[in-house]
Amino acid sequence: MKALALIAAAALALAGCTTLAPYGPQAAQDGQGYSEYRIENQRWRVTYNGVGAPGPVADMALLRAADLTVEQGYDWFEVTQRFVDGRPDSAGGVRPSVSVGYGGGSYHGPYGRYSTSGAGVGVGVNIQGPSRTSTTLEILLGRGEPPPRGPVFAAREVQQNLRGRF
Repeated sequence: MKALALIAAAALALAGCTTLAPYGPQAAQDGQGYSEYRIENQRWRVTYNGVGAPGPVADMALLRAADLTVEQGYDWFEVTQRFVDGRPDSAGGVRPSVSVGYGGGSYHGPYGRYSTSGAGVGVGVNIQGPSRTSTTLEILLGRGEPPPRGPVFAAREVQQNLRGRF
């Protein structure tokens, strides 16, 4: 039992090695960070790739959208499309499992006949590290008074509220 606990602790430590990188641009093709490209003059697609729970990755995508809006000289942005790639349990962790099995067999040979049956119960632990998560936002930039439609964000307010979190 001590050996199992030691193995589980070591695996958990290794699984915890992959964490969400600090906010910043994506340096490598499969790396973490943001990327964006212009679709039209005021329309952009912003993607943030990370690991772990989808919530913090989505917040980093919103922060990048706000930064881009201010950099381009605009006041607000509207999220016209949103794509999230990642499971709600992407943060990883320990997932216990229990299984029950039954088997039987028989043997007929020169020394006689034998039959056997058995049942068993197994307990397992799946230790899974954080998995990849990404959020892609298609945004429309604007100046002045924001429109009364859809999810519209004041860029400087988003920066103020999210910058301290990362």
